[in-house]
Amino acid sequence: MDAFSVAIATGLVLGGASPRQSFRLAFHFGLFQFLMPIIGWLAGSTVERYISNYDHWVAFILLAYVGGKMIRESFAEGDGAVRGDPTKWPSLILLSVATSIDALAVGLSMAFLRVPVLFPAVVIGLVAAGMTLLGLRIGKHAGPLLGPWMERIGGLVLIGIGVKIVLEHTLA
Repeated sequence: MDAFSVAIATGLVLGGASPRQSFRLAFHFGLFQFLMPIIGWLAGSTVERYISNYDHWVAFILLAYVGGKMIRESFAEGDGAVRGDPTKWPSLILLSVATSIDALAVGLSMAFLRVPVLFPAVVIGLVAAGMTLLGLRIGKHAGPLLGPWMERIGGLVLIGIGVKIVLEHTLA
């Protein structure tokens, strides 16, 4: 759902992603959502105690950085055109990591339960890619309704996701 929400925000910012942008975002979100459970599973209990204390803060910082940058750019003087492309480096990698940190924890949990990880990781990756494409489409159609506020709303959504992640981990 984090990848879906970020995709909606990206669709808002871009005002409609090109096929190339859609592929880049869906591929990277799907890939990272696929890889993170496997990495978590491989890491197993050896690093869980080190990661679990701050993984939510890493996700928050990455999302707040990208969201803050989007908001700041929305206030810059100019013609109102989007200046950055969230489907390109470095935003693409930052967003991919930030939205897949929880999948790392899923992989760790699966290792503790001694559950095979490959099939669930494939399903997670495919669903994330599909939800990303759907989110981009929703963002595209919501963009014209929101006018010049779309970049600000997208940035606030990313920051909100980061806050949600921190709250889930600190209040759980």
